[in-house]
Amino acid sequence: MADLSLDAEEFLGYLAIEKGRSVNTLLSYRKDITLYERFLRDNLKKDLKEVSVGDLESFTEFLLALGYARSSVARILSAVKGLHRFAHFERGAPLDPTLDIMSPRRPALLPKPISKEEVDILISSVSGPDPISLRDRAILEVLYGGGLRISELTELLISDVNEQDGDIALLSVTGKGQKERIVPIGKQAIAALSDWTGEAGRQFILRKYGFKNGVGERLWISSKAKPMSRQTIWRAIHARSEAVGLGDKVTPHTLRHSFASHMLDNGADIRVVQELLGHASLMTTQIYTYVSNAKLKSVYLKSHPRAQLSRYSD
Repeated sequence: MADLSLDAEEFLGYLAIEKGRSVNTLLSYRKDITLYERFLRDNLKKDLKEVSVGDLESFTEFLLALGYARSSVARILSAVKGLHRFAHFERGAPLDPTLDIMSPRRPALLPKPISKEEVDILISSVSGPDPISLRDRAILEVLYGGGLRISELTELLISDVNEQDGDIALLSVTGKGQKERIVPIGKQAIAALSDWTGEAGRQFILRKYGFKNGVGERLWISSKAKPMSRQTIWRAIHARSEAVGLGDKVTPHTLRHSFASHMLDNGADIRVVQELLGHASLMTTQIYTYVSNAKLKSVYLKSHPRAQLSRYSD
């Protein structure tokens, strides 16, 4: 990857240290800013402090011509705006050329949860007594039971699963920006975790392969006792989804969407759901109310005896 300007490296350091951005967020910013600075260098022969509004418009047209989706262009321009704002206020750049630049309008993408019945079909299908089945069942139960992000699930340690309190156990989860929160999980997820961490699951694999692969306290390990990555967890979920005919409908984030939508469907307060999901802003959580309202309208139209009368009748 090409070298970045000193301003860009300082900006990324600022995001990491002062803003507490996650490793994945920083990698995404680095990739986007590298693309931008390469465009400036190779196409315009300019550095960051020489950029004009017209140059930014040219960069936007360049991305669209390459086939980037408008949502991706908006994300890249967000990183570029942050960089120029930092260069202006912190590094002495004479101006911020992004002030009057509008990002391409993002389409309003609603979450696509699966139904409660499909969740049941998916999780119930993973019922074998072998260690990998026990593990995959626990992964599905915890993702759906706690509404976790895939990154949060991946980093869970054995010690992050706190003692059961009645019908609830509490997970200590580290979310975006290294913010910690407590997430409850219910009986089904508790039982699945108990099976996975017991003699027939995780312990069976460790007895066979030992602690030679940097496993430590990592909750999720492979069949060869290696720590599971986000990618290996994603592949495990995809394989289980394919096996029951759900195909690409199920991803780790689908289960998070489904958790939020089903909680709201069943009357949960939106601020409680916000806390459970680890959203900094209530507006982020509110997108799930559109899904819930759409279901409400559908049920009303199907159920109310006078919902679809086209004219008054006796």
